[in-house]
Amino acid sequence: MIPWLEISRGEAPLVVAFPHSGTEIPEELEGSFVSPWLARKDADWWIDQVYGFADTLGATTIRSRISRSVIDLNRDPSGASLYPGQATTELCPTTTFAGEPLYRDGPPDAGEIGWRRSTWFDPYHDALAAELDRLRARHGKVVLYDAHSILSRVPRLFDGELPLFNIGTNIGTTCDPALAAAVAGIAAATGRSHVLDGRFRGGWTTRHYGRPADGIHAIQMELAMRAYLDEPDAPGPDNWPAPFDPTSPVIADLRAILTACLAFART
Repeated sequence: MIPWLEISRGEAPLVVAFPHSGTEIPEELEGSFVSPWLARKDADWWIDQVYGFADTLGATTIRSRISRSVIDLNRDPSGASLYPGQATTELCPTTTFAGEPLYRDGPPDAGEIGWRRSTWFDPYHDALAAELDRLRARHGKVVLYDAHSILSRVPRLFDGELPLFNIGTNIGTTCDPALAAAVAGIAAATGRSHVLDGRFRGGWTTRHYGRPADGIHAIQMELAMRAYLDEPDAPGPDNWPAPFDPTSPVIADLRAILTACLAFART
């Protein structure tokens, strides 16, 4: 049992992953960061609660409690950029999304990055791969739904306001087109803004595990946080994170999306 890794096993052919909802910073690393608040600022706040219904559908959920500032579980472990030519953050981020330096005395060196990878990145992905293998062996086909969220406006990463639903399949390579169409169709039917393979077309998790020919169909959902909380104009220690609104209608929309993922997997 890994204390920082939460796994709830279901028997349906669906895994919902939360690599970025964690906020824990190991004690030995606390003094490395400029501040605990900055080191937690870019978490996918409350996203595991937004999908709190997933277990009622029989889905397996996997969630890291470690802050993405310690190590980003959705980046290429080789250090290669997932979005060449565009602003992004690293495997062990050195700045916030807004470009604020995270470290007091310089970023971690190669040895430190290797230690963090073996301590957190590898165990997380070993566990995720094991759950996918378990369910694929049982069902023959399984959907991996990588659940994320982000502020609607992050000028360093993208222009203007992000669509509410950002669906990523790495330009149609990580899942069957029928799955992408089903998810995009539900997003469109809500009347809220959506995009398929826009600015966020799937991180390392989606690209690494998505092997439709082998029965693993991976899709990423990057949800704009305005869907379930009031975003401040300028997030700061006094107003961020904002509280989660459990009455948000987007929760019903996401339930419909996960239900569609299950229907696809069972086809």
